[in-house]
Amino acid sequence: MSTIDVQGVLQGLLQQVAASDTPREVLKAPEFKQMYGAIAILPAEERGAFGREVNQVKVTVEQAVEARENELESADVVALDVTAPWSVNGTKPQLLPTNQGTQHPLTKELDNVIDIFTRMGFDAIESRQIDDDHHMFGTLNFPEDHPARDGYDTFRTEEGFIPPAHTSTMQHRILKDGKAQLEAGGHIAAISYGRVFRNEDVDATHEHTFYQVEGVYVSKTANLGQMLGTLRSFFETYYGQTLRIKTQPAYFPFVEPGLEFAIEKPAAIGGKTGDWLEMLGCGMIHPNVLREAGIDPTQYRGFAWGGGVERLVMLKYGIEDLRHFEAGKLAFLRKFKS
Repeated sequence: MSTIDVQGVLQGLLQQVAASDTPREVLKAPEFKQMYGAIAILPAEERGAFGREVNQVKVTVEQAVEARENELESADVVALDVTAPWSVNGTKPQLLPTNQGTQHPLTKELDNVIDIFTRMGFDAIESRQIDDDHHMFGTLNFPEDHPARDGYDTFRTEEGFIPPAHTSTMQHRILKDGKAQLEAGGHIAAISYGRVFRNEDVDATHEHTFYQVEGVYVSKTANLGQMLGTLRSFFETYYGQTLRIKTQPAYFPFVEPGLEFAIEKPAAIGGKTGDWLEMLGCGMIHPNVLREAGIDPTQYRGFAWGGGVERLVMLKYGIEDLRHFEAGKLAFLRKFKS
């Protein structure tokens, strides 16, 4: 005959259920294993009756668990006032020490990009995270209802404002602000940087939210050779090695001619001769864009470029999945702790 007091065990389990906020955990209690284990060591004639008693205990506890879960679900919940300060006479919350913090890899690399261009003589201007149709399309030579707008499909607020799909929304402002300096015999040289937003399906190489850097240069003598030299100098400085470059024709409404700019894959990350990587779009600023800012395209000309920051960083560190940047995974972020 078993020495286990089945009814005593049942009462103990029911008390645990009644006091628990996670009653289903009681079903994993070691008492069940002990009772079922005892069946095997009983005389054959006693096993049936004892097994039925143990099964009844399991059914009773399961019913109690279900009743307790219903009770918890229907209980009145006191709303947490997230705006309330803690009591000045109570214990202050334990905060993490600041020496455990570190910069996000995108922040560190964006600072590096900005530093390179400012040392080359470009002003750095942070772009906006909300803008309007005029700066998103109108000032950049996108005609109304033109199919080219579809390639920049983005979000809109109920008021008609747009989270920008590219940092080019700042180009018109940069040109207008620099017009006086240009007419005084100087030039316009600036980059804009910030987050942009696209209506994208997210995967290893696409994100709906990412960072871009846009560059603008205008003078009386600006030309494609200067643009290619500027971009080559930037990439060689950023990756710390000599690089081959090439371009191919591309269409962007705000430049003419438009080009896609590629670099030979750096040897530091396994690149071989003939491995080309497209890095950004660029070209000579379209005369209509200059006119829109009040700049005479018969007197002045300029070039512009724009590309994603994540692509730069992924290539530099051999990161295989774009989604890591937004995931908040500590294992990934700790790789960049300095």
